[in-house]
Amino acid sequence: MPHHHETRKVPHTADQMFALVADVARYPEFLPWNSAARIRSRSPIAGGEVMEADLVISFKLFREKFGSRVVLWPADRRIETEYLDGPLKHLKSVWLFRDLPEGGCEVDFTVDFEFRNPILARVIGLVFNEAMTRIVRAFETRAAVVYAA
Repeated sequence: MPHHHETRKVPHTADQMFALVADVARYPEFLPWNSAARIRSRSPIAGGEVMEADLVISFKLFREKFGSRVVLWPADRRIETEYLDGPLKHLKSVWLFRDLPEGGCEVDFTVDFEFRNPILARVIGLVFNEAMTRIVRAFETRAAVVYAA
């Protein structure tokens, strides 16, 4: 099962980066391979919110929709995602955001997932780490645009 972990320092606050990653509906505007997003539902929970969302991922000849449950913990600046339905066997990701004393914040991203389709798994497996790095970079680039002074 592919696994990726990345920690980056960015010149934005933890709250800003949390808000950017939590705005799932806007992912198609800037995330590579994300061609559509739909929020199924949003429900408050103690200390946070649960969102169910569908994302459409388009990569070469493949176009797949998958559903996920996104749990937003604003006080902890933590976002957890788990797989609901679609072409995957498994998906779990965690975003953590921590303000730094010198300014900006540290963004910590971990993801594990596995495709059901062995052909797609092989194709993605060849470029998995580069793809995850491009996704994290896309959030950084988006933050620079959204939070430009």
